Amino acid sequence: MRYISTRGEAPPVSFLEAILKGLAPDGGLYVPESWPALRPYLRENRGAMGHAGAAAEALYLFADDDLSFAGAAALANEAYGAESRFAHPAVAPLKQLDGRTWLMELFHGPSLAFKDVAMQLIGALYAEALARSGERLTVVCATSGDTGGAAVEALKGADAVDLFVMLPKGRVSEVQRRFMTASGASNVHPILIDGDFDDCQAILKTLFADKAFAASASLSGVNSISWARIVAQAAYFITASYALGGDGAVNFVVPTGNFGDAFAGYVAKRMGAPVGRILLATNTNDILARTIATGRYERAAHSSATISPAMDIQVASNFERLVFEATGRGADTTRALYAAFAQSGGFDIPAPALAFMREIFSAVAVNDDETRAAMRAVHQRTGDLLCPHSAIAAAAAMKGANGWAPDGPVVLLATAHPAKFPDTVEAATGVTPPLPGHCATLYDRPEKADALSNDAEAVKKYVRERTRAWR
Repeated sequence: MRYISTRGEAPPVSFLEAILKGLAPDGGLYVPESWPALRPYLRENRGAMGHAGAAAEALYLFADDDLSFAGAAALANEAYGAESRFAHPAVAPLKQLDGRTWLMELFHGPSLAFKDVAMQLIGALYAEALARSGERLTVVCATSGDTGGAAVEALKGADAVDLFVMLPKGRVSEVQRRFMTASGASNVHPILIDGDFDDCQAILKTLFADKAFAASASLSGVNSISWARIVAQAAYFITASYALGGDGAVNFVVPTGNFGDAFAGYVAKRMGAPVGRILLATNTNDILARTIATGRYERAAHSSATISPAMDIQVASNFERLVFEATGRGADTTRALYAAFAQSGGFDIPAPALAFMREIFSAVAVNDDETRAAMRAVHQRTGDLLCPHSAIAAAAAMKGANGWAPDGPVVLLATAHPAKFPDTVEAATGVTPPLPGHCATLYDRPEKADALSNDAEAVKKYVRERTRAWR
């Protein structure tokens, strides 16, 4: 299995090269040359393989020559098995809310967010790749709240990795921040950026675009553009769709900002899992909802601060992969559209490509009042507390959208533990969600972080002075 760039001007690479590089040298995102098919035993055994089994299958199929099935299974078992850091043995358990609606709880990992599902596997993959090469790595990530904490939990203490986490100052919850700033690990460097998440993401892309800097730092990334994250997240779409699908398809409501989780659902569908329609649920930073509705992908001048801060994003980085797919894997078209985006901040999606997208995806935006109302409604009806991002999925399912009339089961993705947003949850429901026991000391640990201006050169200097990988 080789990996190509969505923009068509980078040489093909292996799976391990794709995950270590992160961004292709032409600015595109890596995608597989072809889509592998899930093997028949998964269909025959339905959900009996468990999350580790589904992850091993996906990893093996996408890694191909880089990993044997036994190697993939060992890594998946390290990330998700009995000795893993997930508090629930199912990793992503399903809870029935009503006759056909289910909640998939993705918050049982060490940082209480769905990002843990991917990051724990990435940590194991990095250890495998670096043990083979004997090299050191500089991992830089931009976070809107949860990616950073999950990356810290996966990579803290890793001898061959230095981790730099850029977070927007004052735009994440205290619990989210502390997962990044209170690890106590010497290889973790939190950076408070004076800006929003899109600013952090722009700095990250600038660092990767500087080929000399990226090479000297042995730069790698764990943001949602990481192909390893997509593969890891596809596993829970596979397990849920087989567990609930019967003879039909299972539909999903995905709260999303950067489109990574939603694209993972598309990947599972392309592999043959019984995934039906996917409803994209955004907050008022609604670039994805506007795009599916109008056919124009156009960023707003600034992201708006909401009670669902991890989704306060106006540039959905993974959407480029869907554009590539929807244009018939058209690298020339994708490259031209994103050149227009870089110049003017928007582009019109060709009509056939938009029709392709709408065959699978619907989309709806949810405001803060609707989010709070959904939190109250779910708590009153079932007793469950939802974080504001998970509540956006519930609100979107209630609200509906053009083309959203699903047959069969509907799975809402619960992407973070409510205790990561205690003030917001209490204001909406009157109940303060407690932190799980393994996080009991989070507020007692000292924080360490450095503040930097919204300037890529300042971040480069900071990284250069601290990474052990510089050469």
